[in-house]
Amino acid sequence: MKVTFLGAGSTVFVKNVLGDTLLTPSLTEDLDIALYDIDKTRLEDSLITINKINEKYADGKARVKTYLGEEQRKDALRNANFVINAIQVGGYDPCTKIDFEVPKKYGLRQTIADTLGIGGIFRGLRTIKVMKEFARDMEEVCPNALLMNYTNPMAILTGYMQRYTGVNTIGLCHSVQVCVPELLKRLDMQDVEVGQELIAGINHMGWLLEIKDKKGNDLYPEIRRRAFLKNQNEKHDDMIRFDYMDKLGYYCTESSEHNSEYNAFYIKSKYPELIEKFNIPLDEYPRRCENQIRGWNKLREELISGQAIEHTRSREYGSRIMEAMVTNVPYKIGGNVINKNLIENLPSDACVEVPCMVDGNGIHPTRVGRLPVQCAAMNMTNINCQLLTIEAAVTGKKEHLYQAAMLDPHTSAELSIDDIISLCDDLLEAHEKAGFPTL
Repeated sequence: MKVTFLGAGSTVFVKNVLGDTLLTPSLTEDLDIALYDIDKTRLEDSLITINKINEKYADGKARVKTYLGEEQRKDALRNANFVINAIQVGGYDPCTKIDFEVPKKYGLRQTIADTLGIGGIFRGLRTIKVMKEFARDMEEVCPNALLMNYTNPMAILTGYMQRYTGVNTIGLCHSVQVCVPELLKRLDMQDVEVGQELIAGINHMGWLLEIKDKKGNDLYPEIRRRAFLKNQNEKHDDMIRFDYMDKLGYYCTESSEHNSEYNAFYIKSKYPELIEKFNIPLDEYPRRCENQIRGWNKLREELISGQAIEHTRSREYGSRIMEAMVTNVPYKIGGNVINKNLIENLPSDACVEVPCMVDGNGIHPTRVGRLPVQCAAMNMTNINCQLLTIEAAVTGKKEHLYQAAMLDPHTSAELSIDDIISLCDDLLEAHEKAGFPTL
């Protein structure tokens, strides 16, 4: 079996997903690992890290090799059974800086900007340009491989790959499996044994539709009560999602800092007091990037030093999917797939996040039916922007880019149509000058 990791310079994520793989006996008997990146130093760091885990946990059984740069990408992919995508096109500097600083000139503030909003649109466009090349290579040298996409914007990238390429693709995000445990912990209900849960919607806005204990009792009434009181009585880092529960009736999968910018409700220049009221961390992603850069050297020393590396299997789905497909022992995941009558009141070409069963025959999405009307309506405000961003990537037409931005909830709530068009033009120019064209 061969596993290829695209974006292997993401050493910590490589450690988690490939470390999980090396801790899974059914996957290590005849395993080739191909690490691909365009950054030589980071690639070498990942090689050292994976070799250590391989020696400690898999008796050195896996054969690990690195591939550097576009000229070696086909060799990295050749005959792969599974491909993991975790790239960040343009990095923090220059592209993430551009995504934040140019909109600020128009008075448009963001928190994360990797999934939706004007930042998510441009991140999606510049990443699709690279993923088109991945798809061409995969169709040629590993046409039967499964691509596991971890890169954001998840619905835009996964939706593009599933609709416009021949690559078998599943989109994966850890927000599904951590949603319930983190919610219960926040509300001091972590000792409750959950017997049943159902999550469905779109990536980063999947809805916790049902949650019951082992006896079949509905846990939502107590969850809603505690969440309402917590929002009334203290400042905390999940106030947006708790407000969702109060106003919309349901909790959603991704964090409040993300969801604060997926709608027109909370980040409003006309009402600056909302930022404090809901504890919204503006410019959160650049701050995280800068902290990660500062902390990387210390972490790098720990990962590549002579010390042994400890690893326990993480909650990431990657190794679980490979294990289920290799052993034919079913495993349930939350996956991002094209909506083929899975959620009735969302468009058929939307990329939705639903429960999926995985076995030796592949990935099988389950039909959810109808979402509560208000949940579907919230999802649609994001889907409109996602579909038009994909359309812009496919056609190369500026008007589809403008339309995607016009229909983005946060952008349209803050800016006029003329300013939206001008902002898009400025971002196109800035990315072009930085060497990362988007259309």
